[in-house]
Parts: sequence; structure tokens; C-alpha cells
Amino acid sequence: MMVSVALLLLGALTAVAAPRLLARADWPDREPVVALWVWQCVVAAVLLCCALSMTLSAAAAWQAVRGQLFAAAPRGVVEAYALGAAGRWAAPTAVLLACGGLWSLAMLAREVVRDRARRRGRRAELLLRAPLLPGEEPAGRRLVVLEGDRPHAWWLPGAVPRLVVTTAALRRLRGRQLDALLAHEQGHARARHDWLLHCSAALAGGFPQVPVFAAFRDEMHRLVELAADDTASRRFGRLTTALALAGLNEDRGVFGPCPTPQAQVPQRVHRLLTPPDRLPALHRLRLTATAALVPVLPVLVTLVPGLRALG
Repeated sequence: MMVSVALLLLGALTAVAAPRLLARADWPDREPVVALWVWQCVVAAVLLCCALSMTLSAAAAWQAVRGQLFAAAPRGVVEAYALGAAGRWAAPTAVLLACGGLWSLAMLAREVVRDRARRRGRRAELLLRAPLLPGEEPAGRRLVVLEGDRPHAWWLPGAVPRLVVTTAALRRLRGRQLDALLAHEQGHARARHDWLLHCSAALAGGFPQVPVFAAFRDEMHRLVELAADDTASRRFGRLTTALALAGLNEDRGVFGPCPTPQAQVPQRVHRLLTPPDRLPALHRLRLTATAALVPVLPVLVTLVPGLRALG
């Protein structure tokens, strides 16, 4: 069954070539939103190749699956796929790919459950550190101020999203800098960046030996921050956003010679202070359209024998 093999080869080629091309390009830092879209399309294409190959392999291995899949197809279309000529590898391939799909769903479910547990823990901590006042409704607390010696702010997603800010951050950031910080966190919430991080973490955790998924996770963590920085800078200016970012992190040692978990902060501040030129609108549109075609390729490869049979 050549189509199934071609889909696997296409998925492998996409998984190897796309991250290398994106790593060599200079435009992802200039257009993080477009880069986020491109990465999603690449990973979707790889997963779609595996899903379609699994479906055709199962149809070649078992008559029951073939009957359901090609129930309304003319006989010539079924013969064009040469399902009966598949060797013994069809059934193991279908089972292996199905197990991979189930494992991916299990990893995603695990990531969601862990995130909900972390969220419940943080909400319980918030309630302990900032208890409700008499007559105060929990649903009305979208901004929570905590006593703290270190400047910090984060967005807590959920049914009732909340922005948490420490008093140290309020003392250090003034006026528009605080507004820029809030706009950055709101940018994460509006774009639902948490779901991108969940999906990338699930794939990288479930398949640690697959480089494209590890690169997908790392780039999601970096690009969502750049996208949120741009959201804040468009409203309050790049200098204000850079000063807010530097003020929030200057006590964490991120600007020293030793690397830290927040090593991206100096690069983000430098990017805000020396903004790269944005791509022309037509170039951005072309990149977006080209990326959207990447997941279409596996579908076209799958349909080629059937379309040829129909003339």
C-alpha cells in the first residue's frame, strides 16, 4: 500500500525539514504570531500524516474497516488504492500508529489534569493569602493583590480568570509600566496561550525522542512571550514595556553572566529596545497561506489514487 508509506515518508520529511527551516529563518522573532501559526500547521501536518496512514493501513489489514471506509466509493476507487496487495506490515503499522495516537491523547489528558491540579492549588493559596472580605463575591475578584517582597505578576486562567500582582510589583512599576505588564498578561489570556503550552508539553512529554515535538514545545514557550510583549508594546510603547519587563526581573539575576531559567528576558528586553522591522503585510499573508497548505498536503496525497480512478 504505497499511499500509506508515502504518508509516513511525508510526515518524516516534514518533521525533519520544517524545524530546520524555521531555525534558519530570521522572521519568527519579527512576527511571533505568524510563527506560532506556522508551527501549529507543521505539527498538525505530521499528526495528520500519521492518522491517515493508520486509517489506510487498517483498511488494508481488515475487511471490516475497508468496508466502512469505502462504503460509498466506486469499485474502481477501491482498486486504485490496492488495499489487497498490502503485506503483513499493514496490521502492525495500523496498531502501532493507533497506539501512538492513544498515547498522545493520554499525555494531553495528563497535562490537563496536572494543570487543573496546579490551578486549584494556586487558587487555594490565593484564598489563604488574600481571603474574601465580608460580602465579597468570588466571581468579582478578577484582580488580586498579594503581599510580597518580590515583584511578580501572573495570569491565572480558568472559568473566572484572575490577574495576580504582588505589592512589590505595584511599588516598583508605576503608571504606564504597570499597565503594560497587565496588557502582557491579558495578551496571554486572550490568545489562549495556555492551550498551546499544554499541547506542546503533551507531545514533547509523550514522545521525548521526536525532535520536532521538543522544538515545538521550546518555541511555544518563547514565541508566546514575544507575542504578549508585542501586544503590550502596541498599546503602551516598546520602551515602557521593556522598562516594565526589566523592573519586574532585575532582582532575579537574569541580566548577569550566569544563565537562569529566565534567560530569555534579556533577549526580550533587547528586542523591545531595538525593534526589528516587521514583514510587509503581503509577506505575512503569503507565509500564513503557505503554512495553511502544509496540513493539506497529506490529504491531497491520500486522495490522489481515488481522483485518478475517477478520471
